[in-house]
Amino acid sequence: MQPLRYLIFLFVLTGVSFSSAAEHDIQALFDRANEYLNEGRYDKAIQDYNSVIAAYPGLVESYYNRGLAYYRTGKFDEAVSDFSRVVAERPGYSDAANSRGLAYLKKGEYDLAIADFTTVISVKPGYVEAYYNRGISLRGLGKYDRAIEDYDKVLSLRPNDVGAYAARGIAYLHKATDDFKRACDMGNRNACENLKEVSGKK
Repeated sequence: MQPLRYLIFLFVLTGVSFSSAAEHDIQALFDRANEYLNEGRYDKAIQDYNSVIAAYPGLVESYYNRGLAYYRTGKFDEAVSDFSRVVAERPGYSDAANSRGLAYLKKGEYDLAIADFTTVISVKPGYVEAYYNRGISLRGLGKYDRAIEDYDKVLSLRPNDVGAYAARGIAYLHKATDDFKRACDMGNRNACENLKEVSGKK
């Protein structure tokens, strides 16, 4: 079986400018933190975002970008905390809910991830990645039919998405495995042979 693949669809928020000369150093810190984030130097980015947040605790962009850095370093609890701050202050910002959903997904908290991806879809029905990511979460719960529906939606919006075809195939395979196992347990020899075949066992 192929491992779960996560679609990372995260944007860095950069459109912040500080007005007074006294704030010039904070602007430079924020810009440098964004550069570190884009370069993959996540620990340094987090340090700079911490300094910006200490000076300007209401700057939502710093929480979002720091959340991305935490996510990239595997600190998913911290990422969830930062993304939650953004979701609370900017409920219409779909990327924050999608990013928090991805962090929940990494933590194996599939129900919470599904809730976030569903929220994104309700706000932006054409947000392809949210369907894909919700499909992965549904698969994690063994809800293969619903996962397949989400992959179908991805392919209706983006017909050449190779990843969606592969993910849907995995969902179909899991569903088939469950059905074959049930039939095998009920004494159907053909189902037992089919189960061996899809499981790669001889």
